[in-house]
Amino acid sequence: MVHRDALPPSELHLVDTFADHLQLERRLSPHTVAAYRRDVAQLATFLTRGGSCLAEATYPVLRRYLAQQHTLGYARASIARGVASIHTFYRWATAEGHVAADPSLLLGRPKVVHRLPTVLKVREADGLVDSPTLRQAPEGERDGDPLERVLSLRDAAVLELLYGSGLRVGEVAGLTLERIDLARARVLVFGKGSKEREVPLSDPAATALDAWLRDGRPALAPEGADALFFNRRRRPMGERDVRRFVERYGRTSLPGRHVTPHTLRHSFATHLLEGGADIRAVQELLGHASVATTQRYTHVSRARLFEAYERSHPRA
Repeated sequence: MVHRDALPPSELHLVDTFADHLQLERRLSPHTVAAYRRDVAQLATFLTRGGSCLAEATYPVLRRYLAQQHTLGYARASIARGVASIHTFYRWATAEGHVAADPSLLLGRPKVVHRLPTVLKVREADGLVDSPTLRQAPEGERDGDPLERVLSLRDAAVLELLYGSGLRVGEVAGLTLERIDLARARVLVFGKGSKEREVPLSDPAATALDAWLRDGRPALAPEGADALFFNRRRRPMGERDVRRFVERYGRTSLPGRHVTPHTLRHSFATHLLEGGADIRAVQELLGHASVATTQRYTHVSRARLFEAYERSHPRA
């Protein structure tokens, strides 16, 4: 954890100016900006403790910084992301004249083993997405907690969006009323890099959203609020709220499995490809800038086909 008070004002100003560039000019997502800011501030703290600063860093010093991270037990993926942040920072700082030369040019990234994303089987995904209905009291029953029924309507709509439309957790949490078009069965998503895309709503998702808007949201939404989803404290639902209840439903419907919102997004993409969808269409639905990112899911599908072969063929 980097404390802002640990950095000299000049270093803090440089880090903040860099973050402003990422947010205002490159229009990166708030999470990406926060990660870059954190990585560069951590490097600045290391340099300050050694009597140096970001503008005076050299290649050997940067190497020592990365070696220290390795010694402290940082994951290779975290170190690789930090290297990417350092490269981005010094390219910007050099272009803007904050440093005379880029000391990170020869800095290589550690190789990261890319694990295939976790994917649910169709019946597992169906069971998870349907699980909020178990919280609802039977029709006409007065003993049920009305708030629990409202929350179950919300959870059902969110799970349908995660699996039925493949939205990221941040995209779901950031939805507003005007972005939902039930008449056309479409949702307008504000994704990474401030890019908008229109995504279809499945029939179950449209039904769940209609129920939430009609019978659930009015009980939680403050007057005049435009957010689509709210937590039990009547505040706009955040990513942590979504992760918490997705993991809870996962523990109930799939004991022993670790299920996250991204698990449902992975499953959405894989099931589309296994059903014969074109990879370019899946790329557009997911909001991937590059088809190379989407191709990860073809590896998942291929792995599942080999598993099916080995499990089913008499000569396997």
